[in-house]
Amino acid sequence: MRILHVDTATEWRGGQNQIVLTAEGQAALGHEVRIFANTLGELAARASKASLPVHAASVGRGDLSWRTLVAIRDAARAFGPDVIHVHESHGIPGAILAARAASKPSRLIASRRVDFPLRFMSRLKYARMDRVLAVSRAVRDVLVSGGLPPDRVALVHEGVSDRKPAAGGAEALRALGIPEGAPLVGNVAQLVDHKDHATLLRAAAIVVKQMPDCRFLICGDGPRRESLTGLAASLGISDAVIFAGFRADLDALVPCFDIFCLSSHLEGLGTSVLDAMCFARPVVATRAGGIPDAVVEGETGRLAEPRDFEGLARALIETLGAPSIRERYGAAGRARFEREFTSAAMVRATLAAYAPEP
Repeated sequence: MRILHVDTATEWRGGQNQIVLTAEGQAALGHEVRIFANTLGELAARASKASLPVHAASVGRGDLSWRTLVAIRDAARAFGPDVIHVHESHGIPGAILAARAASKPSRLIASRRVDFPLRFMSRLKYARMDRVLAVSRAVRDVLVSGGLPPDRVALVHEGVSDRKPAAGGAEALRALGIPEGAPLVGNVAQLVDHKDHATLLRAAAIVVKQMPDCRFLICGDGPRRESLTGLAASLGISDAVIFAGFRADLDALVPCFDIFCLSSHLEGLGTSVLDAMCFARPVVATRAGGIPDAVVEGETGRLAEPRDFEGLARALIETLGAPSIRERYGAAGRARFEREFTSAAMVRATLAAYAPEP
């Protein structure tokens, strides 16, 4: 099967890592794969580094940019795909044009990774797809409630690669000024509104009052950084919260977390949660979006309601204070990861969803 993956974004985001993992897995199974990517984006470079064929092109602004439409059409003409798999909505019009202009029919597939309600134009675009892949039950429900036929929406959980902890975590924590032996709550997420770090910081203020030696390590960057550092200062917890920015050594840092915490109020699934489960870390998170698909209350971690900083703080304090429960949550999370959330499972489910409906 020939598969063209399309993503026109310039910014690197977690979902693009899943594009690379999916394409790698499909190629390993004998499929012919190519990635269409924005010349100015990071995806092209990372796909090339993974030895994946890339069609990089200059992409215009907006869904109906003629430059974008023609670039996707030309990439499809040159490759002749059986499947065009679009990974963000801005590339859908180009995929539709490419399918119409192709010498042979291509199935049109789109992935949806966010649980934001569908707007009118998005509904029209997704309705033209042969199938839409939802990364969680919450995203699937948004698509169906937005008017898409249920039989054209497939649940395909995202997955991450299975790997061992990298070396150097303890040294990295020392360099960040985290005292040895301090209880450590870690977070990995862009500093953007829907990740809701404000709720995490307000919960941290409660935790630190009861556990003054606890530290919170926030890995990631984004437009909310200045306001969040200001909030930490106003809460009096600047010494307990480390904003580490973008980190390339997460496979060394995450295994050092006593708890992984994600405080989003909107979330498609949360691949950083899957990374934590891969490393057998207990998770305390909110019930936002698709997070409950991965985190089972009382089995692999704890869940609080979105924006409920007091509930999040209680879950953190109770879990930090019970090492045996943390170990049990981590082991159960690792087992759940192996069953459902590996990149290999994602590749199998994606290929199955490409097939026409019976």
